[in-house]
Amino acid sequence: MPSTPTIGGSPLSPSSTHALLSATALSTPPLSPSKAATPPASPMSPGKRRAAAAAASAAAKRRAPDAIPRFYFGPNKEAYGDEQSATKLAEAALIFDGEALDADAFRRVTREVCELPSYFAPLVMHRIHGTEPMEVDEDDPTKAANAPTAPAREPAPVTWAQFTEYWNSTLRKHADSNARVFEVLRGPKPNGPNGPRAYLEHADFRSILRCILDTHPGLEFLKDSPEFQDRYLETVTYRIFYACNTAWNGKMTLRELRRSNLVEAMNHVDEEEDINKVLKYFSYEHFYVIYCKFWELDTDHDFLIDKEDLLRYGNHALTYRAVDRVFAQAPRRFVSGVKNKMGYEDFVWFILSEEDKSTPLSLEYWFRCVDLDGDSELSPSECAFFYEEQLQRMECLSQEPVLFEDILCQMCDMLKPAENGKITLRDLRRCKLAGNFFNVLFNLNKFIAFETRDPVLIRQEREEPHLTEWDRFARQEYIRLSMEEEEGMAEGGEMWDDGDVDASPF
Repeated sequence: MPSTPTIGGSPLSPSSTHALLSATALSTPPLSPSKAATPPASPMSPGKRRAAAAAASAAAKRRAPDAIPRFYFGPNKEAYGDEQSATKLAEAALIFDGEALDADAFRRVTREVCELPSYFAPLVMHRIHGTEPMEVDEDDPTKAANAPTAPAREPAPVTWAQFTEYWNSTLRKHADSNARVFEVLRGPKPNGPNGPRAYLEHADFRSILRCILDTHPGLEFLKDSPEFQDRYLETVTYRIFYACNTAWNGKMTLRELRRSNLVEAMNHVDEEEDINKVLKYFSYEHFYVIYCKFWELDTDHDFLIDKEDLLRYGNHALTYRAVDRVFAQAPRRFVSGVKNKMGYEDFVWFILSEEDKSTPLSLEYWFRCVDLDGDSELSPSECAFFYEEQLQRMECLSQEPVLFEDILCQMCDMLKPAENGKITLRDLRRCKLAGNFFNVLFNLNKFIAFETRDPVLIRQEREEPHLTEWDRFARQEYIRLSMEEEEGMAEGGEMWDDGDVDASPF
């Protein structure tokens, strides 16, 4: 494989290269009441029966309001109560102490009173003033807010009276942390006659990611590399939407946010000085691996890769038929805007799905790839179509071929599909080893690696159950890439043999 030009131009994280190397009893349900113990009712006269029925009806009407439990509590159910709100404002008043606060001083208000990560402070201040957090190009106001390179705008100082007004009008209504984060990120901008948008877009995360890049101690070494800051910002945004936006439409709803662990990861960023310990979304080392993998495939450095480029991924790990389906946009439609070209965002989706096939989203990604007729079921003929190329590769590599009939029998025993001859996405999601099903069909390297697993790796998986397949892959790749850079620096030579200045990622 050709050397990776990014390694020489991209700063390695200074914090963890060497660290990585050292590296109830169920209660018994109540018995049903016995009908035999109930004495038979004595006969009643028609008049008595009518009187009893009228009395029972009147009693039922009196009990009606309490018979059905209340299920709607109005819009203020999730809001802070009067006493809680007064306590919060009193805490804020002590911090303000009669003075207007700048962004640095307002971080304490954001963390202690608003219960948001401290790097939300500039964004909250902009929301209070009704200003935009990213500078807008007056000649073309449509592109600046959406551009990752748009500079952040310094917010004006905030007084206690201004904060109180914003608290009562907005923050007080959201005691739930997910709803509070959603409201601050979304902002007040309308999207038509129905008021504010009911979803978050990519651009909504750029201001807080800019603040993380500017203030987090684990990313301080990136301050002299603005180009890599932009790529880091993009990568984190794509990872967030990959994991949280389960509808795959670029519009994250509050329900999707609540079902994710994004807010937990945001709080972890605020508490942890080493950004690489925040494995969810924000790790710089994870970004480094993704970007280097893309750059080594993008040989002409136009930030687009074609089918032939992707075939070289992972030392030609994937079959031609699988790559054909990816470029047919069967798993997911490309957003590159260039025909037959995969952009960086498309590649992020691909590599996250390829290197961790245990997640529901990655299973859906590859399920769509194998589902040739789009009937939401995988038939034996569809599986055989992909496995046929695997057999040819086994023969070329002098591997003992395994007949498809035997493979199909093993896969059915592993997945236990609800209906014989049909494998559904639900069947795959019920099985912990479902990812290996796809490796059998179109990734021979991982198929063989699974069949001949190293006992040391198995022990590591047991000792580190909190790590995902992606976490382990990214750690190993980062170690490899960092070693390659150290070897290149030790040789004292240039990383690019051709001397072309354009060989650098930027």
